[in-house]
Amino acid sequence: MRYYQSFLNILVLGVAASCASFAQAQDVIGNIDANADSQADPQADATTWGLGLGVGIQRSPYRGYGNKTSALPILLYNSKHFRVAGTTADFKLGTVSQFDFSLRAKYSNDGYKSGDATILNGMDERKDGFWLGGAAEWRAPFAKFSLEWLKAAGNSNGQTIKLGAERGFTVGRVKLTPHLGVTWMNNDYVNYYYGVKSTEVSSTRAAYTGKSTTNASVGLRTDYSLTKAQSMFLDLSVTHYGSGITDSPLVDRSTAPGLRLGYIYKF
Repeated sequence: MRYYQSFLNILVLGVAASCASFAQAQDVIGNIDANADSQADPQADATTWGLGLGVGIQRSPYRGYGNKTSALPILLYNSKHFRVAGTTADFKLGTVSQFDFSLRAKYSNDGYKSGDATILNGMDERKDGFWLGGAAEWRAPFAKFSLEWLKAAGNSNGQTIKLGAERGFTVGRVKLTPHLGVTWMNNDYVNYYYGVKSTEVSSTRAAYTGKSTTNASVGLRTDYSLTKAQSMFLDLSVTHYGSGITDSPLVDRSTAPGLRLGYIYKF
């Protein structure tokens, strides 16, 4: 019970640290969190803190939406049992050989409001929400592999499964990390965010029932150590959307570039 209460307290801290920018951050946050999390050693027993600021630019798949640009604070916390990186909080279940397991809580703001883009005029609001699930990492000698399963706690009732792989190469103060990701989303998720209900049909927007789909992403993250405590990161990536999303009348592109830049100070 003590660990459970501490986990809730840490989760609240992580969400509070980013709330000031949630309205503008949209789905860029999740990518910045991944960068921030790379600065923390998931195996360290000593408690460490970090604060920073991230800026993200992501091309939205919605027709006429343009770029989503955000600036938001980053909170890092890492201890023997808990880890927080921005809007993601983990309770560490333990390690078996080279495999790490954790329970995960995550805030995702994939939603939109009518009026965010012309194609969305007259659409019902799609709300953000919390996700709960689990994650596992395999620290292989040649790369790090990750698996994440999440279930929406309301709103979309969606589920996602994400597979990731990355490997870092260090040259002096610079660390280069190529990374790949594949994310599967079920019918409920795609239909909630990209579907068009019969009551939302217009002359420029046909009815659409979303179906499960898979997105793929590739990118390169660069981390630069200014000092022992200070570092900066730059992440360039491209996401390719699956047919369940691109078939939606709300969407007008199949790929979207993204850029993330941030500064982190670790205490």
